[in-house]
Amino acid sequence: MGEFVEKIIEAKILRIDKERRNIVISRRKLIEEERANAKAKLMAEIEVGQIRKGTVKNIADFGAFVDLGGIDGLLHITDMAWDRIEHPSQMLKIEQEVEIMVLNIDREKEKIALGLKQRTENPWERVAERYPVGMRLSGEVVNLVNYGAFIKLEPGVEGLVHISEMSWTRRINHPSEVLNPGDKVEVVVLEVNKDKQEISLGMKQTEVNPWTTVAGKYPPLTVVEGTVRNLTNYGAFVEIEEGIDGLLHVSDMSWTKKVSHPSEVLKKGDRVSCVVLNVDQEKMRVALGLKQMSEDPWHRAIPERYQPGMVVRGKVTKITNFGVFIELETDLEGLLHVSELADHKVENPQDEVKIGDEIDVKILRVDTIERKIGLSKKRADWAGEAAAEDPTKPKRERKLKGGLGGHGGEEGHGGGRGMMGDYSVDRP
Repeated sequence: MGEFVEKIIEAKILRIDKERRNIVISRRKLIEEERANAKAKLMAEIEVGQIRKGTVKNIADFGAFVDLGGIDGLLHITDMAWDRIEHPSQMLKIEQEVEIMVLNIDREKEKIALGLKQRTENPWERVAERYPVGMRLSGEVVNLVNYGAFIKLEPGVEGLVHISEMSWTRRINHPSEVLNPGDKVEVVVLEVNKDKQEISLGMKQTEVNPWTTVAGKYPPLTVVEGTVRNLTNYGAFVEIEEGIDGLLHVSDMSWTKKVSHPSEVLKKGDRVSCVVLNVDQEKMRVALGLKQMSEDPWHRAIPERYQPGMVVRGKVTKITNFGVFIELETDLEGLLHVSELADHKVENPQDEVKIGDEIDVKILRVDTIERKIGLSKKRADWAGEAAAEDPTKPKRERKLKGGLGGHGGEEGHGGGRGMMGDYSVDRP
C-alpha cells in the first residue's frame, strides 16, 4: 500500500456511509470496467485482415500474447516468421510494441489469432520462378531426420534431400553419415510443389552418375572379381567396384546343387570371381553368375557318365514319402521313386533304406532338359541276381530276372517316367 501514498489515483466509488463518514472505493473495479468497455469496443470494430498495434504481455514456448487494448490475442510461433525459429524470444520481448495482422476471430470465446509474418510476402508465392527444376544452388543444412536432410535455401524456404538422393553408390543408413547441421552443400532442384510448400532436392545429381558407364565397362560374359558384401535369402551381393554391387542369385551358384541359402556356398567377405549376366542401367542392377564360370555338366559330362541301363553306387541323403534321394557324386542326386525300391509294394521307404546307406541303383533315365536322373534299386538287384546266375556275361548285357515288364530296349530307358511318375532331383 505504501506505493500509493501521496499519489493521485482514479477509482470507482462503491459505497458511501454518511453515518460513519466513510467512502469505499475500488481502483480494481474501475480498471475492470474500463477494460470491459475497451474489449467491447475492440470486438465491435476488429476484423480479420486488419493491421493493429499491440504490446507483448507474455511469452511462452508456443507463442506470445499481445494486448490489443482490452483483449489479448495469441501470436503463435509458426506465424511469427516465414523462416524457422526455435523460440518466440528470438523475435520478441515483453512490453515490446508490435504491428500484427488479425488472422482469425472467435467472438463467442473472445479469442483472436494474430500473425506477424503475414505482413510480408510469402516467399513460397514465387518459389517455382526462383527455383526451377534442374537449377543448381547451395544451401545450409538446418535439420536431419531419418529419411533425409532439410536444406535452407532462403529465409522461409527449405527443401528436402531424401536419403536416396544423397549418393549414387554409397549405402547411407542415416543422413548424419554424410551431413551435419550448419554444413553448406551443393544441391539440384528435382521438384517443386508450391501448394504443399515442398521442394525436392538432390545431392548426387551434382556428380556424374557412375552407372552411366557400368554397362560399357561390364558387358555380358565379362569375368569380374569382387567381395561378398551381404547375404540375403535369395542371393549374395558382390561389390565389383566401390559403390557398385552385383546380385549373385542362388539359382546361378551351382549347375547341380540346389542352393537353398547363399551361405551354403559363400560367406560375407569372400573374394569371388563371377560372370556378368546382365546390366540394367535404369534400375542400377548387375546380375552375376558363379556357375557360368564353368561348363554346364548337364550338357555333356553328366549324360556321358550316367547312361540309362548303368548300375552305379550312391548314398541315401533324404527319404520322403514318394521316394529316396541318392547322391551319385558331390552336388549331384538322383531320385529313387518309391515304386522302384523293391519288387513288393513299399508303404514306407524307411523300411527299405536309411539315410547314409550306400546302395546300388540302376539308371533309368537322364533328362538333361529337366536336369533329373531317375533311379531304380529293384532293377539293380535284378541285375545283381542275373550276374550271379551267369558270371560270364558283362552286367549291362545280362537279361534281368523276370524281364522288364514291357520296357525293353535299354532296360528301362524308355519307361523311366512311366514306372516312377514325375521324378525330380530337386529336393522339395
